Amino acid sequence: MGSLGSCNQDEGQEMLIKNVCEIYNSLSTLESLKPSKDVNTLFTQLVLACIPPSPIDVTKLSTKVQEVRSKLIRLCGEAEGLLESHFSTLLGSYEIPLDHINIFPYYTNYIRLGRLEYTILSNYIANPNPNHIAFIGSGPLPLTSIVLASNHLRTTTFHNYDINPLANALALNLVSADDDLSKRMLFHDTDIMDVTNGLGDYDVVFLAALVGMNKEEKRKVIDHLAKYMAPGSLLMLRSAHGARGFLYPIVEPSDLPGFEVLAVFHPMDEVINSVIVARKSKINPVIVHTVIDHQLGDLL
Repeated sequence: MGSLGSCNQDEGQEMLIKNVCEIYNSLSTLESLKPSKDVNTLFTQLVLACIPPSPIDVTKLSTKVQEVRSKLIRLCGEAEGLLESHFSTLLGSYEIPLDHINIFPYYTNYIRLGRLEYTILSNYIANPNPNHIAFIGSGPLPLTSIVLASNHLRTTTFHNYDINPLANALALNLVSADDDLSKRMLFHDTDIMDVTNGLGDYDVVFLAALVGMNKEEKRKVIDHLAKYMAPGSLLMLRSAHGARGFLYPIVEPSDLPGFEVLAVFHPMDEVINSVIVARKSKINPVIVHTVIDHQLGDLL
């Protein structure tokens, strides 16, 4: 029975890989990844293929499949940026943009992810009301910052970093009409690799999933954060687990020298990204205290 289960598992993984590669081939032939019926259909198919829990280790697949995965992650990043720009521009056309924010199709996922990350922070942060939080790679639709600032951390100032000035201009326009958030949401057109001592001002630093599109790029950013973040401050990283690694880069605890890895959370629902929480240390341990596969309700 065990060997039969193994065969079925292998067949399931082969079908998944075949499906993902076919979707990649279709995506790579499109003239544009801007929101459209074809783009939306293909990415919906891709997400539905990758969301179910899977034992697959995408980092150990063949060289050919790894190349497809690397290219697919970049396509996902490009498409995500275009989708966010589209909806940020649309929202910005309203007099009070945030009153209409639920027109973004994945807004409820950000509500869920915000609750998850706030719950994680509450468990590990020394100050339950941090003064300053940085979000690196905030983009044109900075929903994590907006959700956390609006629903959970109502006195915290959020410093949003993106190297694209147009993305920051769109994001700023979303909060300008809000008396509260316009004061607590700041935007920096700065490459985080050029920020040094300033990183020591933040109680928490969030690193977006698509900052560093492969392990080498991601590790370079993490090493920079380890050098300049304040001892005891928290780093919140987005990662991916199982087949979701076809959509986003995977970060392992071993990729975090200079940090004490406190917990790794693998959502089992529509929230795609895993969440890693780590504490900046003066020494360089790689200690993982908790790894959790969970439905969101398990933590709340």
